[in-house]
Amino acid sequence: MADEDVRQSLLSSTNDSLNLNETKAIQRRKSHHRSKGPSEKESQEQEKVLQPLINVEPTFVGLEFRIKYVLLLLALYLGVGTLWFFLIKNQIYGKKTNGVIDAIYFCVVTMTSVGYGDLVPHSTLAKILSCIYAFTGVALVGLILSNAADYIAEKQGILLVKSMLKNEKFNTAEVLMDVETNRDKYKFLMTSLLLVVLIISGISFLILVEGMEFIDAFYCVCSTMTTLGYGDKSFSTQEGRMFAILWILSSTICLGQFFLYLAALYTEKRQRSLVKWVLNRKLTPSDLEAADMDHDEVVSAAEFILYKLKEMGKICQDDVLLLMEKFKALDVDHSGTLTTDDLILS
Repeated sequence: MADEDVRQSLLSSTNDSLNLNETKAIQRRKSHHRSKGPSEKESQEQEKVLQPLINVEPTFVGLEFRIKYVLLLLALYLGVGTLWFFLIKNQIYGKKTNGVIDAIYFCVVTMTSVGYGDLVPHSTLAKILSCIYAFTGVALVGLILSNAADYIAEKQGILLVKSMLKNEKFNTAEVLMDVETNRDKYKFLMTSLLLVVLIISGISFLILVEGMEFIDAFYCVCSTMTTLGYGDKSFSTQEGRMFAILWILSSTICLGQFFLYLAALYTEKRQRSLVKWVLNRKLTPSDLEAADMDHDEVVSAAEFILYKLKEMGKICQDDVLLLMEKFKALDVDHSGTLTTDDLILS
């Protein structure tokens, strides 16, 4: 019985809120239409759309702090690895250039699992250290650098949207919905652009500095970015390994993020198709019966919204039950409503 009271109170209060908001919106539109000129209305409409996008910036403050922490952790990790392998450089065989650069290069090739084979551990100690560094490095790359790439792509995506909106006429609701629903698309576009730049720069460097033919350079870039690392083609000069330290880290992570956002776009497309189908299909008597939560043989706006959200997969029945349980726990006096007294007593 208490569940029914709470549910009925929730539905009725939601309906009242919807009606009140609709009435206020109509009044605001009428008064706004009477008092504002066309140019002023357009200016205010543009500000309304751009303001949420501008307000997105503070949300990145926490992310920026986390990125700084991530970069510090990465620098520490590479520093420890460089010291390890520099001290045992005589126990690592292969074509060498500069002791410090080779040590950093070996760290990057190991932690990204590229493993060219142009530098290999030979002693027992070197092999043990390499195994430890490889396991921790792969975990670090997946956990840390992917977050950094995700942050950069999202940051650039927001800037892209803001620049696109400045010189266009738009509808507030449509633009805000577009920004929210196409977030993965903007990330995908930025990552794709960065991936193309990395591929071109890698091929160009291998041709100009390492002296490779175009096919060999393209082959080396592909085997590196996919972490195959066959080893027959690699960076062998001191300048090449200095370039490879940053390029290998960037390219391997960027390719991983590219496929991640591609999968996200596919999932988003399927989700949007489902939403479109749910909104366009005709309701049946069985739908009304399923949507009638309080069993009063009529479906309110709140009941309809909850039913459609469940059908779209946005929420499930368990989510609703959990929220109802939370509401019951807060509703200390069992009145079916929440007040400040309930919050104090709870």
